Amino acid sequence: MFVRIVKLTLKEDKIDDFKAHFEQHKDQIRNFPGCQFLEVYQDKNNPSIWFTYSYWEDEANLEEYKNSNLFGEVWPYVKSLFKDRAEAWSLNKYATLK
Repeated sequence: MFVRIVKLTLKEDKIDDFKAHFEQHKDQIRNFPGCQFLEVYQDKNNPSIWFTYSYWEDEANLEEYKNSNLFGEVWPYVKSLFKDRAEAWSLNKYATLK
């Protein structure tokens, strides 16, 4: 399993559009084969900065998602809301702290 974190910097006037779009598609993404977890976070100090945080069984599952019709619906619209280019990290999960 690995973790995918994507930082999105949105145009200030597009935040509500992003939230509505996420609500519309979150269940489809969460139920995509190989996706084990999906959450979205908003920066406390800069409301334009958002992070998606997802767990994937393996990189092949993420690649399948990125090549899917669902991603083709979701990503181009989200990309149109950007103020700055997205940044992404793929991380191996080391430990879970309790």
